[in-house]
Amino acid sequence: MKKTIVISGMNCEHCVQSVTDSLDQIEGVSAKVDLVKGRAEVFLDREVEEAILIAAVEKEGFSVDSVQNQML
Repeated sequence: MKKTIVISGMNCEHCVQSVTDSLDQIEGVSAKVDLVKGRAEVFLDREVEEAILIAAVEKEGFSVDSVQNQML
C-alpha cells in the first residue's frame, strides 16, 4: 500500500531529511519526501494508522494538510 502525505512548512533539505527519518522509524514504513511538491510518498508493508504517520510528521514541526490512500 502507498499513502501520499501533503505537508506544509518544509523549506530545505534538512526539513526533508528530518521528515524522512521520522517516518522511516515506523515499523513497516519507507518514505520518499519531495521538497518541491511538498509531500511524502509512504510505502507500507503492513497497515499503519494515519494518526501515527501524521504524528511522525508533526513531531518534526510540520503540518499535514491531507493523507491520500493509493493502491500499488
